[in-house]
Amino acid sequence: MKTIQLNSNNLSYWKKRAEPTVMALGFFDGIHHGHKKVIHVAAELAKEKKLSFSVMSFFPHPKTVLSNDSVGFDYLMPLSKKASILKSLGVDTFYVVAFNKDFLSLRPKEFVSHYLVNMGVVHAVAGFDFTYGYRGTGSVDQLKRDSNNQIEVTKVKKIDFYGKKISSTWIRELLFEGNMTQVANILGRFYETEVYWNGNCFQLAPYYMLPGAGYYKVVIKTKGKQRETEVFIPKRRDGIYLVENNQLSLFTQESLDMIWLHRISIEKEEHSESVLMG
Repeated sequence: MKTIQLNSNNLSYWKKRAEPTVMALGFFDGIHHGHKKVIHVAAELAKEKKLSFSVMSFFPHPKTVLSNDSVGFDYLMPLSKKASILKSLGVDTFYVVAFNKDFLSLRPKEFVSHYLVNMGVVHAVAGFDFTYGYRGTGSVDQLKRDSNNQIEVTKVKKIDFYGKKISSTWIRELLFEGNMTQVANILGRFYETEVYWNGNCFQLAPYYMLPGAGYYKVVIKTKGKQRETEVFIPKRRDGIYLVENNQLSLFTQESLDMIWLHRISIEKEEHSESVLMG
């Protein structure tokens, strides 16, 4: 899979190299069941039409641009992790569009013309609530019209879980509540983060969200080995601490993968200092 960072400066370069493609559109943070439905529909259409299969996402999140970086945003995964999952789903090309103030000011038809039609998109697939263009005034229902009928469009209906719409926002809420079991149901896999050991506790790598306070059962992966253990996140949420009776041999700044299985309890939070390493 090829990953292409796309912006107004290199758009003409990539336009000349674009081939006819079926493209899935969306931010795809976390790549949950709803996202995977959009991606799978696009993949099947690409196979049927014998065309390449691409995904277009955007970075950073629009909220950070609209707030002039004054509002923090809890990403569920970095672009590298997103790319890895997309590759496993059969994507040929992953476009990452620079979401900045210039991009934000594009009218809907300008976005469709410059970033879709000119990039070889002949069929676009998006969720029912996908929007684009200035102030999100473009919708999936008008995308074909905005392309002057040059792009066919498939709208994927809402994917829900027991009646509630699956969304990245809901996953963030569940993570903050520590409901890792429900998160796994919605993602279709356990939540996984990259962490590093600072000599006292684990710190998250950039662009991952820290779950809410409490004790958790996790799996730590390093050097091809896996070990199940318990960790604690205090109310101040300043790190991920190993529970004392589950010490591991770790090197400072060593990078590891942490798989979050489930929260054990929150009752012992007031005694956290007595059970943390360090």
